[in-house]
Amino acid sequence: MAKNASFEALTVETLPARLGALETLAGHLGKDVSAWRVREVGDGNLNLVFIVEGEKGSVVVKQALPYVRLVGESWPLPLKRSFFEYHALVRQEARAGKGSVPAILHFDEAQALIVMEFLTPHIILRKELIAGRQPPRIAEDLGLFVARTLFRGSDLHMTARERKVDLALFADNVELCDITENLVFTDPYFEATLNRHTPALDPLVAELRADRDLKVEAQRLKHLFAANAETLLHGDLHTGSIMVTDADTRVIDPEFAFYGPMAFDVGMLLSNFWMSYFSQSGHEQGGSREAMRAYLLETVTGIWSVFRAEFSRLWRTERTGMLYARSLFEDRSDALGAEQALDRVLHDLWQDLLGFAGVEAHRRILGLAHNADFETIENEAKRAVCEAKALRFGRHIAVNRRTIHSIEEVNALAALIEKGAYS
Repeated sequence: MAKNASFEALTVETLPARLGALETLAGHLGKDVSAWRVREVGDGNLNLVFIVEGEKGSVVVKQALPYVRLVGESWPLPLKRSFFEYHALVRQEARAGKGSVPAILHFDEAQALIVMEFLTPHIILRKELIAGRQPPRIAEDLGLFVARTLFRGSDLHMTARERKVDLALFADNVELCDITENLVFTDPYFEATLNRHTPALDPLVAELRADRDLKVEAQRLKHLFAANAETLLHGDLHTGSIMVTDADTRVIDPEFAFYGPMAFDVGMLLSNFWMSYFSQSGHEQGGSREAMRAYLLETVTGIWSVFRAEFSRLWRTERTGMLYARSLFEDRSDALGAEQALDRVLHDLWQDLLGFAGVEAHRRILGLAHNADFETIENEAKRAVCEAKALRFGRHIAVNRRTIHSIEEVNALAALIEKGAYS
């Protein structure tokens, strides 16, 4: 704890005095610190988040804590995770384009805090989906984001030296990787201390935890996650890490960033849309959600279609790294060979993303960190029905991922399960 001796957690009361001397904040908020209005809005598992409003505008201040906020001081975490979040945001903006993430205004490594643009009137995407709203741009924006960040952060695009230096920097994000390795791939499949689930799921949970094929597949995916440092990942890309308006989409909270398999970010993202799909019947008090379910499956199809198209475009125009060198293909008038290699890369990515999507559904229902799609369904019996469908769906796509050939096939499976025509 000695190395954190100078660290002091912010509060609503202390924030103005401690940050008031920063010229950047004065420029965005106004110099009269007494006029700043501070409110804490963080509802996540790890950090403090404040909105600060002044005469001239508003900012967000995010500060890491030396422990997991969801659990408390019994689970310590290094403050350095804010360092990784800062560097990930910088790289994501460079690779996906300005306006893809919040703009960074100030970073203080010692105090583990980032001051960034206040996104308004943006809403957390998960909240919009729970409310039954249908943001029109997310398939296009998210498909482009994942394609550009994953491709441009890999050996397909970066020089070998540049990527290895970057890999070394993010390799120190050990503790947050450990959280993912345990909470996603291992804990849901046995009686881990911090697990929790809806009691009515007990028989299905016992079935899944006795499922040898599922457990072997989950560990194969964990092996892939730990050993395949393909590209810089967001590391926690879900609908709670995305803020939207009808005209804009921003990705936030990349503190789990590290170098891992490309398929991980895509699988996590799509899984959260499929979970939203299965949760909709639990939110139908105000009327049918059939149109919302159709929208969610269309969004999944759109994200994957845009991802494939943009990844393929980048392959053909920006493949300047050490992998699949143009000197072996295009420079020898063998464009067809480059296309064959692209097909193989996308094929492997497709199979792996299905596996990651499946285990993500399991950990969000059986592990420590649940999501609001299901948690906000107050009727426990309805919640259990929705969660059981997502669990069965997750099991199928994880175990059978090598025999599933299209996004349409996966969506058709989801529709069958939702209708009760699959068991």
